[in-house]
Amino acid sequence: MQKVSFKQAEEYILSIPKFAGKHTLEDTKRFLSVLAGKKTESKVIHVAGTNGKGSVCAYLRSILMKSGCSVGVFTSPHLESMRERICLGEEMISEEDFADTFYKVKRVWKALTREADEEERKRLHPSFFEYLFLMAMVYFKEKAPDYIILETGLGGRLDATNIFEKPAVCVITEIGFDHMQYLGNTIEEIAKEKAGIIKEGVPVVFADKRPKVTEILGEYAKSAKSQTIIIGKDSILDVNIHNKTIDFSFHSGYYKYDGLCLMTTALYQTENSALAIAAAEVLGREDQRIRPESIREGVRCACWPGRMEEVLPGVFLDGAHNEDGIEAFLQTVCRDGCTGQRFLLFGVVADKQYEGMIRQIVNSGVFARVAVAPLESDRSVSIDRLREIWGQYKIHCSFHQNAEEAYHHLAKAKAKADVIYIAGSLYLIGQMKTLMRRISDD
Repeated sequence: MQKVSFKQAEEYILSIPKFAGKHTLEDTKRFLSVLAGKKTESKVIHVAGTNGKGSVCAYLRSILMKSGCSVGVFTSPHLESMRERICLGEEMISEEDFADTFYKVKRVWKALTREADEEERKRLHPSFFEYLFLMAMVYFKEKAPDYIILETGLGGRLDATNIFEKPAVCVITEIGFDHMQYLGNTIEEIAKEKAGIIKEGVPVVFADKRPKVTEILGEYAKSAKSQTIIIGKDSILDVNIHNKTIDFSFHSGYYKYDGLCLMTTALYQTENSALAIAAAEVLGREDQRIRPESIREGVRCACWPGRMEEVLPGVFLDGAHNEDGIEAFLQTVCRDGCTGQRFLLFGVVADKQYEGMIRQIVNSGVFARVAVAPLESDRSVSIDRLREIWGQYKIHCSFHQNAEEAYHHLAKAKAKADVIYIAGSLYLIGQMKTLMRRISDD
């Protein structure tokens, strides 16, 4: 089988949804055992949840690196490059290694299906997410980092990443309403899917945000004889938002961290960093490299793109893409200290509860004007549908053919003291990061 370039590998993976379906965890385990052996020497950290998974992974990565540990990270989705999903430390997998691991996965698939007919070959082909996960595990097997951080795609119980029987720690971030077509229509059903990553005897860290969710996660952990470390409102104290940073204190139950600093103004990151700190403390019971000093420095230095990220003066990108995310986004916007007007560029995909998201934005009353645009994705809500929903409200709203046009419309109206926010979809954030880089280069 001939090897391919990075571009060819990327194009092939993007075409996978057209002909591949999701497989069982046993299918994934069997595939991986042929690819990379049955065991990994790295310690696995498994992260699930609705909002904040990527941020928790970023804080954990930074803490581990400041502790002198090597770490592999598998996350999704990506913003600009598919390579973002597979990182060693803060470095994306190279194009050469991406193409090489792609080739190895495809070669094994061909070997395993050599005797199968065409229909069976298609059935056994890894899905888009599974293919990238298998590539990541091949890459990490070769690089042998001390730790591997795995972010679930969606859910948890049936997620391809949920194949390790004894991770070092499990983390479950805020659970809310998202992907209901796959996970269930009630918060209880969704919580049970996320709780599926809890393993027997493995400590689990989670946020106490909804009583029903806390009860369900607690029951699953008790059944698995797993220690629970619960981050509640009383764990995070003395929160102060400054011009570019947030200071707060965190009481973990093991240690009191006063004067923590985050290099962001996103209020929701206090909770995500606290979850990462608690998980790091679990790891620190066996790894003496992980100490309070490296934890403190790790959260201070961490960065996760697209989460209240200032890409140009007075222009912020935020990945809020569901109702809970929009609520957290608005809480931060309301405390931003803006002395001028606030503008919003909004785009959203069709499988989200976008009517509720729009209602929240309008009811907040924080934006003087909104520019609305469809996304460069076949999943986008159409401009006609967006016009219909936004048209129900009395708010200064303009409609555009694309996000670039919408941004330039707001930028033209922006005074020095005004702030532009861009939110509604991670697809939108990826598009805008590319645009902002082009603007910066001009």
